Amino acid sequence: MKNKNADFSILLLVGIVLIVVMLTGGAAYYSLSGHGTLFSSADNDLIISAVFIFEDQGKPLSTFLTLCYPATKRAAVFDVPGNVGRILKKIDRVDRIDTVYNGQRPDAFINEIENLLSVDIDYFVILDFPSLEKIVDLLDGVEISIPQAIEAYDGGNSVLFPSGRTALDGDKTQQYMSYEDNDGDIEPPRQRRERFFVGFLKRLSEKNLHLKNPELAEAFGALMRSNMNQRTREDLFDELAKIDTDRISVQSIGGNYREVSGKQLLFPFYDASLVKDIVRQTLAALTREGAFSSSGRVSTVEILNGTNVSGLAGRTAELIRVFGYDVIKIGNATDNGYDKTEIIDHSNQNEEVKIFADIIRCENIKTDVKTIGDENEMQTYEYKADFTLIIGKDFNGRFTKKS
Repeated sequence: MKNKNADFSILLLVGIVLIVVMLTGGAAYYSLSGHGTLFSSADNDLIISAVFIFEDQGKPLSTFLTLCYPATKRAAVFDVPGNVGRILKKIDRVDRIDTVYNGQRPDAFINEIENLLSVDIDYFVILDFPSLEKIVDLLDGVEISIPQAIEAYDGGNSVLFPSGRTALDGDKTQQYMSYEDNDGDIEPPRQRRERFFVGFLKRLSEKNLHLKNPELAEAFGALMRSNMNQRTREDLFDELAKIDTDRISVQSIGGNYREVSGKQLLFPFYDASLVKDIVRQTLAALTREGAFSSSGRVSTVEILNGTNVSGLAGRTAELIRVFGYDVIKIGNATDNGYDKTEIIDHSNQNEEVKIFADIIRCENIKTDVKTIGDENEMQTYEYKADFTLIIGKDFNGRFTKKS
């Protein structure tokens, strides 16, 4: 009798252990496979990464990596063009990054983006045009600001959009994002799509509570492909709803075009080390409250060439724009014999000029801020950029060299 009781106790213990292992293993899989909750409300010291793919005829029309830091309610967006040239591991050759795209199983495509940007991507959302149209209508339209009126023809159809604030419905969204006007397009398609995406994020934020209505939530979820269940998706959009969408600037990948096997491919500057550096600095900036402009606007830059190297200011402007700055003037300095690169701060924003200077590792920062109390200076004062960058001989095209 004693042995039977002992055997029963052992079996019971083994059974309990198996149940615990199964539950633990199941919970681990549930979380790691992207179907669990995003994170607990107490654990907000994480940067959330989600890629949004707008699909047209089975290929990515636009791909936006969104990085969000809940603790500061800040976010950054990177536009990843489909024609970025890479050595693709899956097919072992140089080709467009979207060559490996499969809308039903996007892992290979997402892995290439992760390798390109050196960032882990937690979640993805894929929307084809029919689904995007319906979602935009569920959101009661997406409002964007169009800088100049658009009057164009696409495949024989008129494309008309007024300037100023415009609310796009589902049908207009597809037309705005997909039309091509190679002859007189005022704004490149990439910029149009970036403008729409920021407006889309803002509208998702405004309608977040509305979309939690059980019927709408089910319809909303059914229109997208993702690696999230409804609970995880709601967690993600709850966090995106908190970000300050007015301060989001979309950063694109800069590079040079080269023809490979009859295709024009965009090869990122410095073999993609530049864009990796941008992502690294962006992630650091997201976690610092003071890393963003207090005015909420994009800082402006003037770039002057203080050397006798032709075209250096223009090439540097491309670099600076990739970091999200607005370069409003390019030219030559009054002297082409600058030994050291210098930055002149006209904004009186110490933290912001340091962030700008760190891009090229420049330690030579000067201040030139006009005060309202000096009437003589104010009478002759002309508006300058926030920062003036004067390129010296110590600049190698990417960084300043320490002496």
